[in-house]
Amino acid sequence: MNKYELCVVYNPSLDEEACANAQAGVQALIERFGGTVEGVDDWGKRRLAYEIQKLREGVYNFVTFTGEPATPIEVEKRMRIMDNVLRYLITKVEE
Repeated sequence: MNKYELCVVYNPSLDEEACANAQAGVQALIERFGGTVEGVDDWGKRRLAYEIQKLREGVYNFVTFTGEPATPIEVEKRMRIMDNVLRYLITKVEE
């Protein structure tokens, strides 16, 4: 099992409930493909370094999880088509 960190930037126009649902959906996706969520760090709304889809802000969320090497690949495949996700990045955490 490898340890990973997922950074997700959500659309800032989402209300709190919709954002919480999107975050829960991402966590469910990780668990669906054999991962275990270890921690969630919600940074809230922050200014972006550059415009993405004509937006200057985004809601940042960091998720640390463990999983097999195939887990991040499957999660990325599903996150590509999510409408509320502006950007995402999964990195392997070296211990």
